[in-house]
Amino acid sequence: MSTTPIKHVAITGGTHGNELTGVHLLKHWRNNPEEICRDGLVTELHLANPKANGCNRRYLDQDLNRQFNWDDLSDHSLCGYEHNRAKSLNTLLGPKDAPRVDFIIDLHTTTANMGTTLVIKSDDALVVGMAFYVKQQMPEVTLFYEPEDRMSDNFLISLAKHHGLLVEVGPVPQGMLRWDVFDQTRQATLHCLDFLAAVRRGDEPDLPESLAGFQYVDKLKLPENERGELTAMIHPDRQDADYQPIKPGDPLFMTFDGNSINYEGTETLYGAFINEAAYYDQHIGLSLMRKIDIRLPG
Repeated sequence: MSTTPIKHVAITGGTHGNELTGVHLLKHWRNNPEEICRDGLVTELHLANPKANGCNRRYLDQDLNRQFNWDDLSDHSLCGYEHNRAKSLNTLLGPKDAPRVDFIIDLHTTTANMGTTLVIKSDDALVVGMAFYVKQQMPEVTLFYEPEDRMSDNFLISLAKHHGLLVEVGPVPQGMLRWDVFDQTRQATLHCLDFLAAVRRGDEPDLPESLAGFQYVDKLKLPENERGELTAMIHPDRQDADYQPIKPGDPLFMTFDGNSINYEGTETLYGAFINEAAYYDQHIGLSLMRKIDIRLPG
């Protein structure tokens, strides 16, 4: 599956400073390193955005998980805190054009009702195979497929040689811990390490040729007036209905005076990150997804 041996793995948390699950899992594993120890693997733990975490904020100046595009990493005129933090992480884990780290598992949470979601940003067989393996062990997992060229991808996981996997679990409010979310994130991460260790020793798991998942289509903004002020919110029929079908004509938003605004698309799609609190700075209400079969590269 992998033409080069996997050895160096980084687990990152707190990329968004108010997503506490990953932060506290890093602390747990520093105190219990045997839990993430796997023969043949060197596993590192990194708090990605310590200042934002210290302030219990998603970010200070910029969203850190949008700063890892190669051009941005090379642009020294970008000098906000997260710009500079991205460059430091690139030095620590990369550099992106010749990475030291083979794989990154980045831990996130969402306020949306998405359960345990694995965000697959690569068509590398190692990444897709890992996601398939975790879903075998945790059938409730949802696969979110959005492959992108590693050098142009702006996510932290793109610093690694084989890209990486983003673990996204919710719902949980920002700045708060929930045991079920914490435990689901922990389990998914440990299965990821089990898979990498199996691949390294040449004992590759038997995986299906394809699995059902979702692919990103578009983002929908919440309705605004001419002054950019919100005029509606997520419709109650859509709230907490992540990965459920949205058919043409279905109610999508509810105005403040109680009128429905319906979905005007012509194709049945599916919602994700519905009413995600972190996206209110851009007035984004949800993402639209298309149900697909994800194939395991040969």
